[in-house]
Amino acid sequence: MILTVGDLVTDVLAVLRAPLAPGSDTPATVHVAGGGQAANTAAWLAAIGAPVTFVGAVGDDQAGRDRLAELHQAGVRTQVSVRPGASTGSIVVLTHGGERTFISDRGANLLLASTDVDAAIERGGQLLHLSGYTLLDQPSRPAGRRALAAARAAGLRTSVDAASAAPLHAVTTELIDDGPTGHPFLDWIRGVDLLLANADEATALAGPGLPADQAMALSYAIGGQVVVKLGPYGALWAGPAGVVHLPTEPAPMVDATGAGDAFAAGLLHAWMSGADPVQCLQAACHLGAQAIGLVGARPPLP
Repeated sequence: MILTVGDLVTDVLAVLRAPLAPGSDTPATVHVAGGGQAANTAAWLAAIGAPVTFVGAVGDDQAGRDRLAELHQAGVRTQVSVRPGASTGSIVVLTHGGERTFISDRGANLLLASTDVDAAIERGGQLLHLSGYTLLDQPSRPAGRRALAAARAAGLRTSVDAASAAPLHAVTTELIDDGPTGHPFLDWIRGVDLLLANADEATALAGPGLPADQAMALSYAIGGQVVVKLGPYGALWAGPAGVVHLPTEPAPMVDATGAGDAFAAGLLHAWMSGADPVQCLQAACHLGAQAIGLVGARPPLP
């Protein structure tokens, strides 16, 4: 069983048919569906047959009920707290020419509590995968840090997705318990078995440099393995044994929303099945290529 911990939202995806015209109208195709990094990864894991439980929080509203129903239909188990008075999170995604802009309302995701995570871990699992948004949002940060610590104490493997470059840059001036550091996020996840980041996130965490050098620096900083997604240039895996690079699969681009979450699902499933780094990257890139051929962040519901 893989536990994915973090965000569940309503995605309002606008695929623009022309460049955005500020202050005026822009034609688009609008798609409304479930989203959220941890929930998307859970849906992709379920689609490839991996037992998975999503852990998170929603508001006591119709959106929350709809989002949970979608996960259940996808074959995802849930350990979700309903927070009265809070709204289920939502994100407006503007996409054009392969570029995406996110406008986020974190909503009930900010109210994830340590007790929610403890209950899921007590039910058992082999891996806890944490969305970095849980750590980047200050109200939910204690629950995220508790999730990693409790999972390690229970003998689970741990993995973290670095989430997004902009909020990673925003927390660089924060202090943690031991004082100022090069990047607080790295202190929050130190000891994690596997970190996933894209090229922009790797730069936010490690500073400018070649991706392979950044990945090795991050591996040293956290004491674990690091995977860096390089978009059309594939992905690389870094750890004590060195760096492995795999070119990407050529695939037609429809919408990149959720591609990183599909990549994570393919990678985690292969990793937990005992695959080596090359095989893990192959599985990840294959599922990511499927995702960019779809509109929306998740595979079609069965």
